Amino acid sequence: MKFRPLHDRIVVKRADNETKTKGGIIIPDTAGEKPQQGEVVAVGPGARDETGKVVPLDVKKGDRVLFGKWSGTEVKIDGEDLLIMKESDIMGVLEK
Repeated sequence: MKFRPLHDRIVVKRADNETKTKGGIIIPDTAGEKPQQGEVVAVGPGARDETGKVVPLDVKKGDRVLFGKWSGTEVKIDGEDLLIMKESDIMGVLEK
């Protein structure tokens, strides 16, 4: 199934959880926090401004982004856990 977000919504695949600390301690799944970064899977066309013109989004498919702890809505599409959020929920793009 294909999913296309509307307006200024973005679909993000959350990054994998770290299972070890830098010191080598293994963290069980139940104790670890969900990562606050992920990869953009799909973007909507953009939001409309006051004049009705569509303003394109700043992020694009494939960008690695940082978002808030409670941002977005968790959904499962084709067995894959994804987040749907507005562009305003994203704090920034991680660059290499």
